[in-house]
Amino acid sequence: MTRKLPSLARYAALAVAAVLTLGPVWWTFTTSLRPAAESFSLPPSFFPLSPDFSSYAAVFEQIGVPLLVLNSALVTGVIAVGQMITAAMAGYVFARMEFRGKNALFATVLSTMMVPAQVTIVPVFMLIRGMGLSDTLLALILPAIPTAFGTFLMRQYFLGLPLELGEAAAIDGASPWRTFSSIYAPLALPGMAIVGVLAFNFHWNEFFRPLIFMISEQNYTLPLGLVTLQGNLGTGSISVVLAGVVLSMVPAVVVFLFGQRYLREGLTAGASK
Repeated sequence: MTRKLPSLARYAALAVAAVLTLGPVWWTFTTSLRPAAESFSLPPSFFPLSPDFSSYAAVFEQIGVPLLVLNSALVTGVIAVGQMITAAMAGYVFARMEFRGKNALFATVLSTMMVPAQVTIVPVFMLIRGMGLSDTLLALILPAIPTAFGTFLMRQYFLGLPLELGEAAAIDGASPWRTFSSIYAPLALPGMAIVGVLAFNFHWNEFFRPLIFMISEQNYTLPLGLVTLQGNLGTGSISVVLAGVVLSMVPAVVVFLFGQRYLREGLTAGASK
């Protein structure tokens, strides 16, 4: 009996955590199926008595969903692929190559994780404007490709791979690039996949940088487009707004479901070191 108590406590804690995490998501979905007048009823209702899907049709009527999704998919996809490539290359250099100042440089890269985006947004904006990329999707893509966390993650992943593989390739005359591209990079695909999944989920929902950089509506990403559903002075229907939020969550959830195995592998890659 005493052995079951710790297990029951863990299950209870997990159940509470699940309710706290999924509760707002469930409320968002159910509220999108109710009339706006019933959205803030007290006590709150978590089960719509008469589900109404008209709010989802209203989302497509009020904003250009296909264009917004296309812009978000293009920006997010290029950023994810770019981070996978650059993080793998930088992580391999920091893990397997020796050069003067490597540790200091790596510490500098990690220190950038502690700098909020709001601190660097002004110089980044000035650089983007100087390059003539203002109000373009490239203004969102280029600054987001370098990733300090992805570099750290891939470094830990490469440190967990056998060193003997690189030594054998060097004996056979392979160059450092050939060793990376032909031997280590294929083995590091799970780590690269987790970098891509995390990048996709973060930048798909990103709002701050698009709000600063984008002016033209044809360049809006999906989060910016959803804000317009609020209407002037917030007079829009809350059900329509939340219906748009639910639709925007679908791609991120799908990517996470397909990449969750790589997520577990990538986050625990360096745990045994």
